[in-house]
Amino acid sequence: MTPILMLGAGRMGGAMVEGWLGAGAFAARDLIIRDPQPGPAARAAADAGAILNPPDADLARAQTVVLAVKPQLWRDAAAETSAWLASGAVIVSIAAGVRSNDIARAFGGRCVARVMPTTAAAIGQGTASLYADDPAALARAHALFEPLGTVVDLNDEGLMHAATAVSGSAPAYLYGFIEALEAAGVSAGLSPKEAERLARSTLTGAAALLARNGGEPADLRRQVTSPGGTTEAALNVLLGDAGLPPLLCEAVAAAVRRSKELGA
Repeated sequence: MTPILMLGAGRMGGAMVEGWLGAGAFAARDLIIRDPQPGPAARAAADAGAILNPPDADLARAQTVVLAVKPQLWRDAAAETSAWLASGAVIVSIAAGVRSNDIARAFGGRCVARVMPTTAAAIGQGTASLYADDPAALARAHALFEPLGTVVDLNDEGLMHAATAVSGSAPAYLYGFIEALEAAGVSAGLSPKEAERLARSTLTGAAALLARNGGEPADLRRQVTSPGGTTEAALNVLLGDAGLPPLLCEAVAAAVRRSKELGA
């Protein structure tokens, strides 16, 4: 499956490169990176032996092509590279919303897998939603993303929109929640540094506990919620009629709509 051609190595593509090299899943010499403005991860990989921005003819060596450009740029990337690729190259796309049939046509009928990953792939704790109707393409995507964290197979390409909204975009939801919690702590009288340390260490610890125990979030929530206590008072607001449940449903629906727009 190597060499692996990265079409784009920005935030997400760079996280994948970091994760592979950190886990020893692939060697730097297995990577060909095409990016007009290579970031730190791409440059570090090049220093370690990856090929950075080679002549077009060298792209024919690639057995796997990771389409990691922004969704608005994917057609340009396909037009610039498709003619140079080997006929048996497998396309693995992380472009949000872009349908596999459209990608396959743009890449000359080559088989395609779609993936929606998260940037925690850089530290081996990513989450990747996978879809492919071709078993070989699905196996190729598994080989790329299993070293980077958790892999979830979807049996309907239409579910990639929901996976994008619930997983691909969700790290930003958490970071936004942390920002808001820190600001709330300051409004309650804590210093910015105190609010920062308390909010961040508490939430990362809670996430680690959930990951280790594998229990239901509702059960863990009840374990730290005493009847009539401070946590219950706060949850009455957060889980109320105007709280997190309807807000998150609205947020996920908005992300799904935008994913469909990007695909169109």
